[in-house]
Order: sequence, then C-alpha cells, then structure tokens
Amino acid sequence: MTPTRSARAPALAVVGATGAVGSVLLRMLSQRADVWGDIRLIASSRSAGRRLAVRAEETEVLALTEDAFDGLGEGDVALFLTPAEVSARWVPVVTARGVAVVDQSPAFREDPEVPLVVPDVNGHAVRNRPRGIVAGPDCVTAAMTAAVGALHAEYTLAELAVSTYQAASAAGRAGSETLRRQLSLVAGTTLGEQPGDVRRAVGEDTGPFAAPLALNVVPWSGELREDGWSSHELAVRAQTRRILDLAELPVAVTCVLVPVLAGHSLTVRARFEAEVDAVRAREVLDAAPGVVLVDDPAAGEFPTPSDAAGTDPVWVGRVRASLDDPRSLEFFVCADNLRQGAALNATRTAELIADEFRYFTL
Repeated sequence: MTPTRSARAPALAVVGATGAVGSVLLRMLSQRADVWGDIRLIASSRSAGRRLAVRAEETEVLALTEDAFDGLGEGDVALFLTPAEVSARWVPVVTARGVAVVDQSPAFREDPEVPLVVPDVNGHAVRNRPRGIVAGPDCVTAAMTAAVGALHAEYTLAELAVSTYQAASAAGRAGSETLRRQLSLVAGTTLGEQPGDVRRAVGEDTGPFAAPLALNVVPWSGELREDGWSSHELAVRAQTRRILDLAELPVAVTCVLVPVLAGHSLTVRARFEAEVDAVRAREVLDAAPGVVLVDDPAAGEFPTPSDAAGTDPVWVGRVRASLDDPRSLEFFVCADNLRQGAALNATRTAELIADEFRYFTL
C-alpha cells in the first residue's frame, strides 16, 4: 500500500494572544503559509471573551485554565508569549498532555534540557527537546545571532563586544505608552538643554524605565547583578553562547534604551579566529537567510530602526574591518523587536516542530 500523508494538521494554542507580541503574531499567522489546524487564543481572565481576528476569522479568547487545553495532545503545539512566572506555572501543565511548547519567556532559557533556538542559526536543535519545550531568546539576542551566526560559520567567532540601542516596546505596551506620554510632555518645548529639566517635566512616573526616555538615552535594562552588570546584559551573553554552542565565548554587552518605539539596534565588534576580509564578510551577510545587507554609506544607505519597524529581516550595515585588528569586524544591526525578535522567531520555531508532525500513515 502506498503511504499517504495524514490529513490532520497540528493544532496551535497561542498563550498570551492579547499582548504586544501576541497581536503581532496573530497578524503573522494570517500572512504566512497555513500549516495549522485549529488555532486557540488564550490569555488572562481579564481578556477572556474578547474576539480577535486570525486567518480572517473571529476567534474567541479563552481564559488561561486547564480546560483551555482540552483536546490538545501529542502532535500539537503551544506558543507561550507570557511573563516568566506564567510560563513556569503553565508550560509543565501543557507538556504533560504531550503538547510541544515554544516559550518566549526567560523561564527555561538556561535549562540544559531545553534548546534555545534561532531557526536560521540552530534550527536543528528543535528536534532534541527532552522536556517537550523549545525556548526562544530575547529580541536583542535573536537579531544579533542571525547576523553573527552567519559570520561564525565562515570565520569562527572568538570574541564579541556589543552595545544595544533598544526600543521602548521592549517593555511591552507599557513601554510604548510611557514613551508616547513623555514625548507629548516635551514636544514643542526647549527642554533638554538644562540639568534635570526633562526629568522635572516628565515627573516621577518613568514607567518601566529607570529614567526619562524622551529626549534621553538610558544605559540600563534589567535588574542589578554583581559588579554592576544588569541581568539583561548577562542574559544576552549567556544566550549567545548557547545558541552558537560556544560555552566559553568572551562576550561583553552594554544595554541602552533609546527613545524609539519599535526596532532594536546594535553595534557589534566581532573578533574571529582567522583574519577577516570585509568584502567577503559582506558577501556572507548578503547570502545569510533572514538577513538583508544595506551598506552604502556614500549614498547614505544603512539600516535604521524606523526602516526596520514592521519588517521581518535582520538589517545589517556599516560593515568594516577594524582599524587595529585584522581579525575583527565592526557592523551595525537593526530589527523589529516585536516582529523579527519575538513573534517571527516563535512562529518559525513552531513551524519547524509542526513539520515533524506531518507524518505518513498506511
């Protein structure tokens, strides 16, 4: 008898469907190839009962309870776009049913039994998930490793130094709303020229940020850790090592928040085991999946976050050999943090898992 493909498409549960990343992901599901059967939208009890469009259909949002996962099991996938404490509580409940989970929170990123995946860099790792979980990195790491991973495959990475320029939406809707509010308070004024004038105008409520973000940059993201490092800086370091499978890679990170609504940017200095040629490096980046090279400074062409916002690729430019080290390369990276850095990474990872479930039956 000739094998035939099973007609059953895997179901997809989107947990955290009403959040900032969830909203982007739902639009994305309507734009990408349809590999899913039933799609369930799940969120907190505050959002239960809302109706959201996905694949041109109105779908009711279910409250996050065990009942929301009834009927799901082996061969199905759940995407968690939730805070770490929610993922830590509910992901084991879902995997106990045999459902494969893609979790975008920090809850499982350091677990050695949970692969940390950027599809274009280490997509093969989704196949080995002893706990039934695949973790996605934070949006800074996802964007950076897409570019750095391609260069690592060519030259073998030896050291990395990174500064980030992170958008307000990294803090979700609260971050975007805070920046918009602060911009309205300073627009049309002469603020920003005297000590403390922006801080006085903004007031004590700086939202999720450590200082006013309008007319300012804030060199801090995360919680304080030993020796003055932030938790986010250490997380980017640890995640990069895991994704590239370079456990001892020296990585230095400085995280900075900037008054941009969408689109993270990074300056990267990458040092390799061998001498690097900038012309060849541009060719490698230009051919890398998910990467777009925009690199003609003479014509004013280089990536900016406002150009990257709303797009899927990682944009790379300002590629140049270091002046003082023939083994080092300097370049600039931009990506939409909600789309490429979160929703797209999660969606593509889930699609890789779904592909495993397209089995043949007799």
